[in-house]
Amino acid sequence: MFFSGRQFAAAAFVALPLVASPALAQESAMSAPVATISVAAEGTASVAPDMAIVSLAVVSRAETAEAAMTDNNQSMQKVLDALKASGIAAKDIQTDNFSINPQYKQVTSDDGSESRVIDGYQVVNGLDVTVRALDNLGAVLDQSVKLGVNSGGNITFTNADPSAAQEAARKQAVAKAMAKAKTLADAAGVSLGNVLAISEGGSAPQPLLRTASFAMKDMGSVPIATGENDYDVTVNMTFAIGQ
Repeated sequence: MFFSGRQFAAAAFVALPLVASPALAQESAMSAPVATISVAAEGTASVAPDMAIVSLAVVSRAETAEAAMTDNNQSMQKVLDALKASGIAAKDIQTDNFSINPQYKQVTSDDGSESRVIDGYQVVNGLDVTVRALDNLGAVLDQSVKLGVNSGGNITFTNADPSAAQEAARKQAVAKAMAKAKTLADAAGVSLGNVLAISEGGSAPQPLLRTASFAMKDMGSVPIATGENDYDVTVNMTFAIGQ
């Protein structure tokens, strides 16, 4: 049978939709929204600390700034020498703050007016000290106070390498998230499909560090209780709902 050019074009036009229809159906199926279940869960791992960061400060006061500085320098040098003698490395001793400030008092003039006048100067020299041998912490604190430390006293217990605890917390968080997703799927009467997305909440696992403090006066031996540090990790997971 012979077709004219116009008849052939019409036949081709009619056939094209029939040829393209499987591709259109596939594209439509791919663009259909996927039913999902999204959950979040937290994992926690506890580990005993193996180091401490202690804040110590020497505060000196005198009539002149020079006298206050001299007194402070002498006391702080004794503290630094004692810390190094106890085995603390120079890299673990860092100046945290240093300040020189006038101290004022309120005075009343003969005419009854009040004004503030300088009544001496105060010098503060603070340190952050990392103590890696916790058994030596009490002795370090005791000796520091005896040599002139009279302010500070906050202690943060931490870990040099918390990666093992963080990994355990991650695994626990993922296991909890998967169990939660399965519970939701079972309750809804659907099956749980593949994991579509997983992410860790926050920028990095953050520890709940133990802190303590000690008094600066009437100290004998300093008792220290280190406890444990908790490392928390949050994960977010998205699962497909199976058919």
